[in-house]
Amino acid sequence: MNDTQTLPAPVARGATRIWFGLAIVVTLVVVILFGLRLTQLNQPALATGAAPDFTVKTFDGQTLSLSSLHGKPIVLNFWASWCQPCRDEAPILQQAWNQYRAQGLVMIGVDYVDTEPEAKKYLQEFQATYYNGPDIGTLISSNYHITGVPETYFITGEGKLLSGTDATGHPYGNWIGPLTAGALQERVQRLLQQ
Repeated sequence: MNDTQTLPAPVARGATRIWFGLAIVVTLVVVILFGLRLTQLNQPALATGAAPDFTVKTFDGQTLSLSSLHGKPIVLNFWASWCQPCRDEAPILQQAWNQYRAQGLVMIGVDYVDTEPEAKKYLQEFQATYYNGPDIGTLISSNYHITGVPETYFITGEGKLLSGTDATGHPYGNWIGPLTAGALQERVQRLLQQ
């Protein structure tokens, strides 16, 4: 008896067609998912409208969400320990936190694509005492369509990005790149007046 048996030609062709059809379906699904991700990545950073809800577990174990902070003005800053411009703005953020937290301002740092030991070392170096936590799976940064770090969002107590533009044409709702002390102060004061 022969150890190799061949299937009749019609059965072999049918199995080949099924595998070929399956390969086409899988390829189409991958292409569609990739296209959706590229579309999301090509969207501009949010500057107006409702701020997407988020939840972050801070490095010291607290859980914060936008919805749980309703009624409080929020500065949401995306940063990373490997980012030099983030290092340049870190003292400005801490100074604003020291100055405005007694007036109800909430400041949250979201650590982007970083390691926890490096992030904690960064926070210690800059003596950052405001809330900070990692962006697990880059979910928060994706929802805000960030274009890089640093990037900062200014959220009213009603959960909306601060509206309008400043004298230089920058939106009040976000700041792309390292903040200046003047831009941060102007936006925080507007938040506190809302």
